[in-house]
Amino acid sequence: METLSKVSDIVKCPECGYEDSKVIDSRPADNKIRRRRECLQCKCRFTTYEIVENIPLMVIKKDNTLEPFDRDKLVNRLARATVKRPVQIEDLENMVEDIVQELKNQFRREVSSDEIGELVLRRLKKIDKVAYIRFASVYRDFTDIDSFVRIISELSEEKE
Repeated sequence: METLSKVSDIVKCPECGYEDSKVIDSRPADNKIRRRRECLQCKCRFTTYEIVENIPLMVIKKDNTLEPFDRDKLVNRLARATVKRPVQIEDLENMVEDIVQELKNQFRREVSSDEIGELVLRRLKKIDKVAYIRFASVYRDFTDIDSFVRIISELSEEKE
């Protein structure tokens, strides 16, 4: 998750020490944001940098351990579910990016693996029903034929 860190509570002019300035220009610079400022009292111009902090999204596993979210791991799991299906890898990558963006927009730092699985299933159902069943069978840990029958029945009912 990316957030801007506070420069400080107050940006003081390096010339006169006045505590108010206006931003004249902002632009990205590597992993920073470069801001040109002008002191509202003495009109001195100076530059400040804001550092972009990358706060990793943490996944709460079923055994309650935490691990950093791994985008590639999820894309690989989806690729397995879509083997020999008419689904492009770009579609899977876009789906994962949408999920990550949704969680970032909620300012989440931790999310359960169950919640990620449900977000994936919701999107995968729209892309490919067979891949949806494959992914669900692993994610929901199907242990018998009835589990498959139940999910296929649900899909059939939705279709009607």
